[in-house]
Amino acid sequence: MAVTPNKLKRTSMVLVGAAVAASTLASVALPASAADEGEAHASAAGFTVKTFSPVGTESAPDDITRMGDSVYVSFQNGVGPLGEASANGATASTVQQFSLDGKPGKSWQVTGKVDGLTADPEHHRLLLTANEDGNSSFSTLSPDHAKPLTTYTYSGLTHGGGTDAVSVVNGKILVSASAPVDSSGPAAYSVALEGTTAKLTPLFGDSATATAANGPQAGKSTTLGLTDPDSNTQVPAAAPRFKKSFMLDAQADKQLIFASNPGSGEQALQVLSVSQPLDDTVFAAHSNQTLLVTDPKDNKVFSITGPFRAGEAVSTVVPDAGPAYLANLDLGTGALAPIKELASIQPKGLMFTGGAEDNSQDGQRSE
Repeated sequence: MAVTPNKLKRTSMVLVGAAVAASTLASVALPASAADEGEAHASAAGFTVKTFSPVGTESAPDDITRMGDSVYVSFQNGVGPLGEASANGATASTVQQFSLDGKPGKSWQVTGKVDGLTADPEHHRLLLTANEDGNSSFSTLSPDHAKPLTTYTYSGLTHGGGTDAVSVVNGKILVSASAPVDSSGPAAYSVALEGTTAKLTPLFGDSATATAANGPQAGKSTTLGLTDPDSNTQVPAAAPRFKKSFMLDAQADKQLIFASNPGSGEQALQVLSVSQPLDDTVFAAHSNQTLLVTDPKDNKVFSITGPFRAGEAVSTVVPDAGPAYLANLDLGTGALAPIKELASIQPKGLMFTGGAEDNSQDGQRSE
């Protein structure tokens, strides 16, 4: 998600074109490896792929979340990671509401590049961060309020960059400390909203001690040296490993950090190494959930149903060379297996959804 002058950071795809704001869901053709021409709705592996038909002017969809019976997508509109105006002069992102069947609802303009978006269903609001490299801010958006948007100024931001993804874990708001100036500061913060201030407290540091979860040093203590905290989420109870942990993706470092009991005196860290840089990783809370995927290259949102298993991990892989792709992540070994049937999609933001969502965030149940 992050873009930064730091050479270790990765560049987000930015498009200017038609927005994703569908009145209906239409089937999208899969590549020949996934389905024969003319059979646009199903692959041999049983996946069904639909898309929100593009209309409007928003561009570059990124984060996606669900609250109640609505899906919300952030469109970054070409705005820069410090809030710089796009090539066509845009200085605000668009948060677009959709019904579960793809019909567009309300939309809101939020100053800056909205890179973090998640639901806080307990308070019936969305949580947003803007400008992941610096000049960063935190906002809440309550869709049903007459004045829905409230923006907060950070205090305690000490790592020198901005903030990226946001999650709600056990009632705590947690954000990634993106684009650090070095590896001596916090990798993630907890957030307390007080008046007009978003007060930050370090959760753990870029140079914290963790237990290696895979590789030749598995089970041994190691000192992290994170340079690129990026996406984050909560691991559901259905996952085969790291259950209920807070997961932070250190993208350019090719590491996933799992914090059990985050923010408590019993917090413990494990680090899983992967072979490719990752953006979003999401986990199916139960079988046969729907995977929602934003694709900034095609400027679309895809809805994918198929043989997803409870606890299955799906990642957006962003290799140093070549397009982004979807892959299954093995939580034991860190291995990544491309989902070949979905190779036509170049993913960014991910969310599993389906079933009861009252305690969900980014489509994942928190129990």
